[in-house]
Amino acid sequence: MLPLYGSYPVPFLVRFPFAEVRCCCGVCPPAGLLLSGKEYYLVKWKGWPESSNTWEPQKNLKCPKLLENFLSDKDEYLSRMKGGRALKVRNSVKALKPAVADYIVKKAKQRIALQRWKEELNRKKNHKGMILVENTVDLEGPPIDFYYINEYKPAPGINVINGITTGCECSDCPAEKCCPKEAGFILAYNKRKKLKIQPGLPIYECNSFCRCGPDCPNRIVQKGTQYSLCIFRTNNGRGWGVKTLQKINTNSFVMEYVGEVITSEEAERRGQFYDNQGNTYLFDLDYDSDEFTVDAARYGNVSHFVNHSCDPNLQVFNVFIDNLDLRLPRIALFSTRTIKAGEELTFDYQMKGSIDLTSDSADGLSSSRKRIRTVCKCGAVCCRGYLN
Repeated sequence: MLPLYGSYPVPFLVRFPFAEVRCCCGVCPPAGLLLSGKEYYLVKWKGWPESSNTWEPQKNLKCPKLLENFLSDKDEYLSRMKGGRALKVRNSVKALKPAVADYIVKKAKQRIALQRWKEELNRKKNHKGMILVENTVDLEGPPIDFYYINEYKPAPGINVINGITTGCECSDCPAEKCCPKEAGFILAYNKRKKLKIQPGLPIYECNSFCRCGPDCPNRIVQKGTQYSLCIFRTNNGRGWGVKTLQKINTNSFVMEYVGEVITSEEAERRGQFYDNQGNTYLFDLDYDSDEFTVDAARYGNVSHFVNHSCDPNLQVFNVFIDNLDLRLPRIALFSTRTIKAGEELTFDYQMKGSIDLTSDSADGLSSSRKRIRTVCKCGAVCCRGYLN
């Protein structure tokens, strides 16, 4: 076994390629050290401090995936260098530049952080669809001070469950006196459980006191996201975005928008603070009035990362289930057309009569305040040019 990493003088490390990263399954993806014509790798052992790092020959390493990650990270960095210089460094048998080694270390640490974040998101979610995380653009890691939740987090004094104690008596919904008809509206879904109403109309689903079972065709939003989605880093300065990993048919429920439910007065106060930071996630619940707002800046779900588009593939609808308070609808996003696997999910932050939302994932500010004219980066042919 070769001497420990800490015993080498810095000049020696600068002359030879190396990487020091943590590993989720025993050892980590290191970088090659050419010594006596053989290639060695600096290994960070799981559960041991960095002072225990050792240089190991490849034959000692049983982590092909981690080595593959190391080589991929090295090639990715070198490919970003200009022309002949990149080729020269790639073919060099002497050493990697310190900047390359530094990038490999940071990339490996980022990969581990994103993996842990993905695992955390999937532990906390309560719906069928899986959540993946991907960043092939930069070294940005998981967002700081963001907490995943599955439903509204009401501020003190706000009741998002209004104590409903009755439900429909249907044995086969929809019946003559099913929930939407009792509220004066038509059933929102067809026999294939796809949306059939126009934007602006509310959705009344069967609630926890209804006689019907979980397979009722009028229970869609309450079942949560059914699709596997990926939170990914965009390559055009829009921060994080969300793409679907499965085909989504037209008029299908995709996800809810959740966050802290606060008063409009509190939203105004927070909005001033967010404006100074250049970001906000305020969503006015203005279906019947403008008393409450959803703030997903710190608490939210996957929808927290969905970007704006002037030509979106998602549409906002107001939903009522166990709370019939018109001031506090649940916010659901439905597909406006067929969405292919791998396609980014977007909605219009200025949907009239439905939404007043902003998100720093698109560098947007509240259109209701109109304090700053923010350039839109959606890239749509019909782009309005500004988010507000």
